[in-house]
Amino acid sequence: MTHGSNNPELIYGRNPVQVWLDSKLPVKRILIATDTHGSALDKIEESAKSRDITVTRMARDVLIKIVGHNMHQGVAAEVRMPPYVSIDDILQSAQERKEPPLVCILDGVQDPQNFGAVLRTADGAGIHGVIVAKDRAVGLTPAAFKASAGAAAHVRVAQVVNISRTLEELKEKGLWITGAVEGAEMSYKKGDFKGPVGLVVGAEGEGIRRLVREKCDFLVSIPMFGKINSLNVSVAAALLFYEARMQRSG
Repeated sequence: MTHGSNNPELIYGRNPVQVWLDSKLPVKRILIATDTHGSALDKIEESAKSRDITVTRMARDVLIKIVGHNMHQGVAAEVRMPPYVSIDDILQSAQERKEPPLVCILDGVQDPQNFGAVLRTADGAGIHGVIVAKDRAVGLTPAAFKASAGAAAHVRVAQVVNISRTLEELKEKGLWITGAVEGAEMSYKKGDFKGPVGLVVGAEGEGIRRLVREKCDFLVSIPMFGKINSLNVSVAAALLFYEARMQRSG
């Protein structure tokens, strides 16, 4: 496993900090503004003390300087991002759950808010893992963690050098690769997601790159009925994830 960063990073906000503490991921220390009170902060402090984590109280203006803004709800944590896993780790997760692998591959997604939203949906849908590229793509960052509502602590994320080669590797391991692209003749509702599947979703606006598209076994589209011809990547991913889950449970 490799870490998203070798240096401590800051997450902030009451729910993200509490979720992080509950996940048992490493925490260097908790920072709390002295004028912040309430049951949520009391719970954070209790959780930190139960893990022998230092709690540092400071003036609100000092916390603002450390975090860089005032959107912290009076609490922040110095942490290391969750470790990246290998593709084999993701496939092992499916095996442990006695399910055919259901994996999401993100191609060119760079917005941490979108990435976090995909991770949140992936956790809810029981996706076995999410794969992202190392370069020119978003990774595990504090912004992505916050956008995921803490799901980034639970979803296995693999970071790879080349998405196209990774699709070949997944195919060699028995997965069928389905890409979501605008204009594909087959609706995602007609896709077969009951077996081992890799679902490829591209960046909003740009979609899946040509070389990646050519590696897909199947291409599906999400019907659009308005004037906008594409969905936010996290919404598109959610439709695919839950269609797969519906097929597998039916």
